[in-house]
Amino acid sequence: MFGKPANLFQRICNSLESKRGFQIPTSQRADYKSARTFAFLLLALLCSCSQKQDPIESLLSQMTIEEKCGQLSCPIGFNFYGKDSDSLWLAEDFIGMMDTMPLGSCWAVLRADPWSRKTVETGLHPRESARLLNMMQRHAVENTRLGIPLLFCEETPHGHMAVGTTVFPTGIGQASTWDWELLRQMGEVMGREVRLQGAQVGYGPVLDIARDPRWSRVEETLGEDPYLSGILGEHIVKGMQENVCATLKHLAAYGIPQGGHNAATADVGPNRLMMDYLPAFERAVKFGLAKSVMTSYNTIDGVPCSANKWLLQGVLRNSWNFKGVVFSDLNAVNAIYATQHVATDPTEAAALALKAGVDIDLGGYNYGAFLKEALQCGLVTEKDIDRAVRHVLQLKFNLGLFDNPYVDEALAEAEVGTEENAQLAKQVALESAVLLKNDDVLPFGEQIKKVAVIGPNADNMYNQLGDYTAPQDPDRIVTMLEGILEKGRAEVTYAKGCAVRDENDANIDEAVKIAKAADVVVMVVGGSSARDFKTSYEEMGAAIVDEHLSDMDCGEGYDRSTLKLLGKQEELIQRIYATGKPVVTVYIQGRPLDMNLAAVQSNALLTLWYPGMEGGSALADILWGDYNPAGRLPISIPRSVGQIPVYYSQPATGDYVEESAKPLYPFGYGLSYTQFEYSDLRVDELTERPGCFEVLCTVKNVGPCDGDEVVQLYVRDEVASIAPASNLLKGFQRVHINKGESKTVNFTVVPKVYSQEKGWHFEPGDFTIMVGGSSVEHISQTLTLR
Repeated sequence: MFGKPANLFQRICNSLESKRGFQIPTSQRADYKSARTFAFLLLALLCSCSQKQDPIESLLSQMTIEEKCGQLSCPIGFNFYGKDSDSLWLAEDFIGMMDTMPLGSCWAVLRADPWSRKTVETGLHPRESARLLNMMQRHAVENTRLGIPLLFCEETPHGHMAVGTTVFPTGIGQASTWDWELLRQMGEVMGREVRLQGAQVGYGPVLDIARDPRWSRVEETLGEDPYLSGILGEHIVKGMQENVCATLKHLAAYGIPQGGHNAATADVGPNRLMMDYLPAFERAVKFGLAKSVMTSYNTIDGVPCSANKWLLQGVLRNSWNFKGVVFSDLNAVNAIYATQHVATDPTEAAALALKAGVDIDLGGYNYGAFLKEALQCGLVTEKDIDRAVRHVLQLKFNLGLFDNPYVDEALAEAEVGTEENAQLAKQVALESAVLLKNDDVLPFGEQIKKVAVIGPNADNMYNQLGDYTAPQDPDRIVTMLEGILEKGRAEVTYAKGCAVRDENDANIDEAVKIAKAADVVVMVVGGSSARDFKTSYEEMGAAIVDEHLSDMDCGEGYDRSTLKLLGKQEELIQRIYATGKPVVTVYIQGRPLDMNLAAVQSNALLTLWYPGMEGGSALADILWGDYNPAGRLPISIPRSVGQIPVYYSQPATGDYVEESAKPLYPFGYGLSYTQFEYSDLRVDELTERPGCFEVLCTVKNVGPCDGDEVVQLYVRDEVASIAPASNLLKGFQRVHINKGESKTVNFTVVPKVYSQEKGWHFEPGDFTIMVGGSSVEHISQTLTLR
């Protein structure tokens, strides 16, 4: 019944007038290029065809198998356009795909980085981004048979990965804030910047529970604990989904790969999977109402996650009542055949993924063709395909794309990457900073007249931004050195000292010279996830470790066998410590690195993780006491690789021959410029809610200045049918308490355990309740629940 757009519009007008008596003005008929009018009329016609069918079912019934399969394809889009000065045009590849099997979505059209070969100059700025996506939408609406708008999916783990957007701290830094309201605000800004430029899906947050620091993607996660990750993830999702669809990454158990190798199998049983590695996703689905989920590359018990029907249908859809869209990770469906060898060819791999519950194959334009072939071979049914297409169309309706798929290009230019958004990025950086040691050298006083800033990460903007970051205008980024210079409180000298990895790039003597002449040294060391244009990449976008020696020691694909500082950094810090000058050591890092030397010899020790665009401003405020740090570790800092995995909730063990089994710095740990005292712990069973109890505690600021305290509640089940953890985080609040004042903090707790036989359930018995400033420092009380 449908023809070319103009004819289609004319026939819709005629059909509506004959069926429903609608009178459509001639002027409105002529304006068939108006997406809003066109979509309204199309839906009106479809709804008029049957009182029993909703618009989605009506549209689905009109689609050919090619159009259905196209809706399930999401190819890489950063080569779908050309740019020359002020001119933009659609690439022939994109137009050809839309002619052959019209796409349902595109991924990373706006992405800029070395893998995409897009720079600040050749990539798209916000107004250009909005213009391009409007052009692509217009082509989809006006030049395909049904005019179904496109979904545009963009990477958004710590800001939209595009030129000119706001760069926040990476996930591990976000988690160090322990501040869900701040992260909700951050999520809202990230989602709004994505939507203003014309995209509607933001990939993030990353809810993988990270318990192996060798793994290259720890920086993207919210740490080692399911409760912390779940609460923070829920609020990031709520913020993002004020404007876009958030995509939870990566289902499931991706953060515990064997050997620390990215995408390696996860060695975990069903009880621990449900208790440790799925609750964060469950919370983001049930309470954050996440609209999409992405599968992970790994296998669990030999089953690829993208072909795991129990996980994607039994747990995600049936148990959690998830109604949204399931994406595979990039080329993960092909991996079922190519690397995991569970399928004999790409067609069987596509069939396995679809039947397991994957809706859209990220990066796979051929997915649609493989599904069509699978249908012809009897590997899938059209009902299987319809189920997935229905999920995609429902999301598009929910996002308002059939109402208006276009955006205001001027608004994108005015409201993306604003100074207000940068100040929010600074606040996240401030709250994410974790003070690990302080021998009263911080904050700097008036006696500090000359500061030596030393180290490979002191003045390298990309090293502080993390993976999944677009090329940047240097004027928008504040490095550690620049932040200290802009503070203007002391004379500043600078020496790089050495590179992160390259041992031939070093001048340690120069660094020692300026250190000896200073009142205090700020030494900025660590790692980097900065990709460059000489780095090689896998088909799925992960960086390849090869002979090219950049600063990059972290980021997707850069797994480690040790956690040592690389290059000549160890020599640098030893030489600087040997000067006898007070030293503040600052780690810029994407994973917990070896801090043993700094923990002993440094006068103060901070980790800022990857603090984002305002990292230097945040550091300077902390050094001079304009901000009192209160970040807490979301992941344990090991003493050595031999301890891995080491995380706070492990059952107690004995020490090693060579060293303690305890981490160097435990989960939840962090210092402040003030001190807090805990008292008056009270635990009461709630009789009206069996198996539930309330906890109250008084926290007093007994130190010299105002500050934030992260009050943490842990529970230990003394006896359980499944071997219990040593303690589990069950509540936390970041509260501001003025000097000399007290606050009462309260929590409500429902202790549950999971078993395959009973699912989540309460088991009566004795529980130890612990409240304090970390996982190892607390006051406690025991309660018996019957």
